[in-house]
Order: sequence, then C-alpha cells, then structure tokens
Amino acid sequence: MISAQVWADARLLWDYHRMHHDPRPCSVAIGLGSHDLGVADMAAELYHQGMAPVIVFTGATSPTTRARMPRGEAVHYRERALQLGVPGSAVLLEPRATNTGENIEFSKAVLAEAGIPVASVLLVSKPYEERRSYAMMRKLWTDVDVVCASTPMGLEEYADFIGDARMVIDMIVGALQRVLVFPGWGLAIEQVVPNAVVAAYERLCVEGFTSRLIPEATSA
Repeated sequence: MISAQVWADARLLWDYHRMHHDPRPCSVAIGLGSHDLGVADMAAELYHQGMAPVIVFTGATSPTTRARMPRGEAVHYRERALQLGVPGSAVLLEPRATNTGENIEFSKAVLAEAGIPVASVLLVSKPYEERRSYAMMRKLWTDVDVVCASTPMGLEEYADFIGDARMVIDMIVGALQRVLVFPGWGLAIEQVVPNAVVAAYERLCVEGFTSRLIPEATSA
C-alpha cells in the first residue's frame, strides 16, 4: 500500500519533471526509447498534428524493456507509429542507444547521415523524463531549440496506465537524482530545484523508492 504522503511527494516530483512546453512545429521529433509505448503514441499524434515532418525513434533494450520489447525499443516504437498511420518514409531508426546521452548523440548522427537539417527538436519522452532530457539536450546538442512533449496524464492516471505504481515512483525518484547530479558530471545543464522538491525526494528515498538510483551518486 502506497501512503497518501508518498503520493503527495511523488506528485511534487512529477509536476517538477514536466517542462510544460506548448508543442510547436520543429525540424524533427525524437522519441526517446523506454518501456512506455505511450512515447510512440505521442510522437505519432504530434506528427499527425504537423508538428514534425520526420520522427527518429531511438533505443536498444534495457533490463526494463528486454522482455517487453525484445526487438529493441526503437523497433517497437516504429511498429506502433506505423499502426497509428505514420508513413514508414517519415520514420528513422536509431537502434543502438542504451542511455539518454547515446539517444541524443546517435540520433544526431542518424539525422546528419540522412541529410536532414535540424534547427529545432521536438523531444518526446516519458512525462517524468522531460526535464532531465531537456537538460541533457541543452548540454549535448547546444545549437538546436528544444521543445519537450509527453503523454498528458496526471501521476495516478499514468501509474494505472503503466500498471506498476511503485516502479513509476522509483523512476520519478531516479530521474530527480539525475537532474541533481548530472550537471556536475558534465552531462546536463544546471536546473533550479526547489527546496520542497528536494525534501520530497529525500523523503521518498527514506521510504525505499531507490531502485532506480545510480549507486555511485546515492551519497551526492
């Protein structure tokens, strides 16, 4: 049973992770691979809205996705987008990346190889990965504008959609840790983190929502 306090703290982190950008037309959409097919659904919806003429789906597999997406995250995302009416000619695959830094660098290379000029990126991710992904894009691909997008759900609705509330909260906590430590590792720009968000993060760690923390950074 997840307590009311845990849900309240998790909502603070959830709201902080969302960048609250308004979608606008960009040179390309990049769908960051994960266990959540909702990323592909959102990318397809944005394509149909005319927000990007081409989508790059990026991602290999991880311990979380190996059983669910045995052919690789990017491949499963592409299949989902085609089912939703996106033409194959509008989808590029990047099937090797195993982390967000590689998602960014490898997608950049795929687009360059395809000869597609990029001035702006519509970055599609899980809702709680918007801020971290944005901060990494601003560090690793500095000459493009970045607009974040994700499935428009509240925390509880999203946890029901995924079917594992504890895993979602674990991931929300892990994403916040990365926002805190990645700037010091040269992987992301610094983000202002309100004291109330840090306090909620620390309470959630004490409550044991720590499975997605980076071990080397648990004391940071």
